[in-house]
Amino acid sequence: MSDLPVSIFVPTWNGGEEFRTNLGLLLAQQLDRPFEIVVIDSGSTDGTREFLETQPVRLVTIANREFNHGLTRNRGIELCKGDIVALTVQDARPENTDWLQRLVDCFDDPRVVGAFGRQVAREDANPFIRHRLSGWVAAGSEPRIQEITNPEEFWKLPPLERLQRIAFDNVNSAVRRSAMKEIPFRERKFGEDIDWSMRAILAGHRIVFEPRSAVVHSHDNSAWYEFKRTYADHSNLHETLGVHTIQSKKALLRCIRYQARVYREVIENDARIPGFWKKLPWRFRSWTFSIAENSGQYFGAKSARKLREGSRFYRRLDRLLRRGV
Repeated sequence: MSDLPVSIFVPTWNGGEEFRTNLGLLLAQQLDRPFEIVVIDSGSTDGTREFLETQPVRLVTIANREFNHGLTRNRGIELCKGDIVALTVQDARPENTDWLQRLVDCFDDPRVVGAFGRQVAREDANPFIRHRLSGWVAAGSEPRIQEITNPEEFWKLPPLERLQRIAFDNVNSAVRRSAMKEIPFRERKFGEDIDWSMRAILAGHRIVFEPRSAVVHSHDNSAWYEFKRTYADHSNLHETLGVHTIQSKKALLRCIRYQARVYREVIENDARIPGFWKKLPWRFRSWTFSIAENSGQYFGAKSARKLREGSRFYRRLDRLLRRGV
């Protein structure tokens, strides 16, 4: 056991005032043992680095071009002194002062190498984003233990059931540092958490979902950004787990119509958007978001397959759509 049995690692880049608030909430965590905060800043130009230099954290700076979702987190974990390392992001706000304790308690079981908690949409979140997040596995209310006793049986499961069995999200998570030496994150532009959790669970370890550890986190993105994000997500899920939710253009059109209808119902039932005229633009956006999200699923999985086949067109498309995600 080290002198500092728990660490929190946060990667930052131009975190702004929101991160200053969130760092205060991280420092205010009530834990039954000491903890430290380690930050790697990727070349902030908005004063984030200068602010961090005045705070009780350990700060390392890197060039922006050096950042990678997997490798930068590996480096941060290596810098940490804690036996347990909590991982979060600069725009995730702990819901209360026992966020960290709830994650740490999961590691009382020596078979547990990872834990992740609940994500709650912001109060002013886009209604479509709020609806989608409510259906994500990290929005559940029941704790669970994820493990695989028979890898062969795991690969016989439907792809979406495989995803449920290995779910993990670095927006709100923690890992055992000793296990990270055995199974580190891999160099990835997207989805380093799911890639890691699959390898960890298939190696015989456990991951715990603890809903009492919650952060407030969501993004009010444009439909174009949601298309790119969904594309990257489903390209990764197809590559990792074989997920292919929409397999034909006919199915794509059917899914777009269905999702638009669901989103219109979401708008009608959202008390935060009162009256016909305020709901009207959101009714239009129900189509743009449905097109974006379903097209992202379709092209993400298709692109992963085409890239394996060596398609130059999809290689160029992949570079374009991953830019800025």
